[in-house]
Amino acid sequence: MKILITGGAGFIGSNLAKRLVDDKHEVVVLDSLLRGNKLDKDTFSKIKFIKGDIRSRQLVLDASKGCDVIYHFSAVLGVDIVADNPVETMDVEVIGTRNIIEAAEANNVKHILYASTSGIYSHSAIVKNALTEEVLVDPRTSYAMAKRYNEIYLASHHEEKGINVISLRFFNVYGWNQDNRMVVPRFFEQAIANEPITVFGTGNQTRDFTYIDDTVEACVRLMGIKGCHIINIANEAEWCITDLANEIKSITNSNSEIIYIEAPKKRYDYEVERRVGSSQKLSELAKYKPLTNLRTGLEKIYSINYAK
Repeated sequence: MKILITGGAGFIGSNLAKRLVDDKHEVVVLDSLLRGNKLDKDTFSKIKFIKGDIRSRQLVLDASKGCDVIYHFSAVLGVDIVADNPVETMDVEVIGTRNIIEAAEANNVKHILYASTSGIYSHSAIVKNALTEEVLVDPRTSYAMAKRYNEIYLASHHEEKGINVISLRFFNVYGWNQDNRMVVPRFFEQAIANEPITVFGTGNQTRDFTYIDDTVEACVRLMGIKGCHIINIANEAEWCITDLANEIKSITNSNSEIIYIEAPKKRYDYEVERRVGSSQKLSELAKYKPLTNLRTGLEKIYSINYAK
């Protein structure tokens, strides 16, 4: 098939592009490259790359011509960047998604898979069990609110126009080639340098870490699913941040001290005490669940990115 990936030069998008190329699909990547290019040289040589802004209607219309599927992964990423740029964050999400939907309708694209976020759950994550897609969401940031808006917007177009849409709620994806705006590579860099590993808050807050290969596998398996769905991409394993730091110390044989610092005020709405997702719906629709445990995933990252 011919597949467009917006944000395809980013962390998740570049890994997905590599997989789709390996699977012999024709891949088009649209990315502004404002945060760099994570596509490896081999993958880049086998795709059609378009540099540009997702907010350009004509660019999106042209990029999606002849496509069967669109993975819409363009976004402003990084807690500090998002917190400092709420208007741009909303613009990229809302205008970009509107352009994707209009282009899909104009070019008869049958499937849109949209990168949403587990951040939509926010403080509703205090529920005792793993979060299902039916839990009442509680978006509190410009990023999460825009993601939730787009989930609803996409669902509306499915109801009116019949386009197949899936909103993917990613849970703390980590893996090869992720940059240090995210917690896992930041901890690795601090540990390898034997510098203090800085943890915001008490370190008791939990997250559900999903390895990149599992995430990509889920995205690929969901590609042909018909209808309108919101689906968690989660590992169903709860890890506190202190334990994450200790695992990375162990893998790197680091002497780093773990220190706890107060989170900046602008991070308040991002700092929830608990987040773990259910992948039951993913299992039912795609016959697949992420299986890589955190220790194994971290060891893979170390061997690929850091081991000499």
